[in-house]
Amino acid sequence: MKHRISAVLLGTALALGASGAALAQDKTIKIGVLTDNSGLYSDIGGAGSTLAAQMAVEDSGLAAKGWKIDIVSADHQNKPDIGTNTARQWIDVDKVDIFMDVLNSGVALAVSNLVKEKNVIMINTGAASSDLTNTKCSPNTIHWVYDTYMLANSTGQALVKAGGDTWYFLTADYAFGHALERDTAAVVVKSGGKVLGTVRHPLNSSDFSSFLLQAQASKAKIIGMANAGGDTTNTIKQASEFGIVAGGQKLAGLLLFINDVHSLGLKVAQGLNFTETFYWDLNDGTRAFSKRFSERMKNKAMPSMIQAGVYSGLIHYFKALEAMGGNPHDGIKVVEKMKSMPTDDPLFGKGTIRADGRKIHPAYLFEVKKPAESKGPWDYYKLIGTTPGEQAFRPLSESECLLVKK
Repeated sequence: MKHRISAVLLGTALALGASGAALAQDKTIKIGVLTDNSGLYSDIGGAGSTLAAQMAVEDSGLAAKGWKIDIVSADHQNKPDIGTNTARQWIDVDKVDIFMDVLNSGVALAVSNLVKEKNVIMINTGAASSDLTNTKCSPNTIHWVYDTYMLANSTGQALVKAGGDTWYFLTADYAFGHALERDTAAVVVKSGGKVLGTVRHPLNSSDFSSFLLQAQASKAKIIGMANAGGDTTNTIKQASEFGIVAGGQKLAGLLLFINDVHSLGLKVAQGLNFTETFYWDLNDGTRAFSKRFSERMKNKAMPSMIQAGVYSGLIHYFKALEAMGGNPHDGIKVVEKMKSMPTDDPLFGKGTIRADGRKIHPAYLFEVKKPAESKGPWDYYKLIGTTPGEQAFRPLSESECLLVKK
C-alpha cells in the first residue's frame, strides 16, 4: 500500500514538474494596444503607438528564438466603458497578456482595475494621472513615461521661480485634467504662488472663447492649460486670436507634445515652456529610432513621448520574459521580474521601476524655438533644463500606494 501511495505521489510530482516545465517554455505573447485611433489624442498615440509596438517586437529578436508574438489594436474612443469592454474581451477571449498605451486617464484607471482582477499587465504610456502609482496603484500596472506630478513639479515650479506667481487654470473636465490641476496647484502654492481660480471645459471642445475670457479677466500672470492634444492646440490658437499673450499673460502648456507643436506651427507656439521625457533629437539613440519610425509613418511624423514609451516599455517586458525562460501568463510575477531588473534602452536611457510601479528616468524642460531658430522639419525644441529621475517624480516617502507600505 505504501509503495502504491509513493508511486502515485511520484507520478503526481512528475506530472506537475512536466506541466511546470511546459509553462516555463511557453513562448507565446499577445499584446493589446488600447489607444485613441480617431479622436483628439490620435496623433500622440493611435497608429503611431501600434507601429512602436511592432518595432519593439522586430528589434527584440525574439521571433528568431522561437517566440510567437501577436499585436491587436483598438480604439477606446476616450470612453471608460468602451475601453473596459474591449479589455475584457481581449483578456477572456483573445488571451491578451499585456496592455500598452491606454491613453486617457479615465480609461486607464478603469482598465487598471480589470487588469488587476484578471492578473494580466498594463504598461501605461499614455495616461497622465499620477493616481496610477499613488492611491490607485496596482501590482499589475507600470506607469512608464510621465505623470501629472512630474509635469507639475517641473513646469509649474520653473514658471513660479521665473516670476509667474499667480495662476488661473483652464482644465479638461475629467480624471486627467483634475489630477493635473490638483498636482500643479499644489506645486504653485508650495513654491510661494497663488491660484486665483479655475474653469473646466468638456473633453474635445472646439470653442474656448468663454473659458479664455474668464482666464483673461482674472489677470493671472500664468494661464495653466490642464488639458492635452486637440484641446491644448485649440486653446493656444484661440488665445492668440484674443491677444492674451500679447496682453502680458503667459500660457503654460502643462502637457504638450511634439505633434501639438507641429500642428500649431512655430509662429504660434514659439516661447512655450513645457516638460517631456523624450524628444527625437536628444541624442544619437533617439535620432536613430525616430528616423526609422518617421519613415514608416504615413504622415512622416516624429514619435511622441507616448509612442516612444510603448517601444521602451515592451523592450523591457521582452527582456524580463526572456530572463524567465518563457511566458508564465502571470501578470504579477512578470511585473515583479521587470521591477527587479534595471531598465536600459536607446530612448529613455538607464532607469528603474519602483515598488509603486513608477518608471524612473529624467524629465526635460523645453522651450519652443522661434521660427528663425529652427534648422528644419521637426526641429522645434530648445533644452532649458534637466531634472534627474529621482527628483522628477513623487518621492516614495510621500506615496499613498499600499505596495510601498508592505
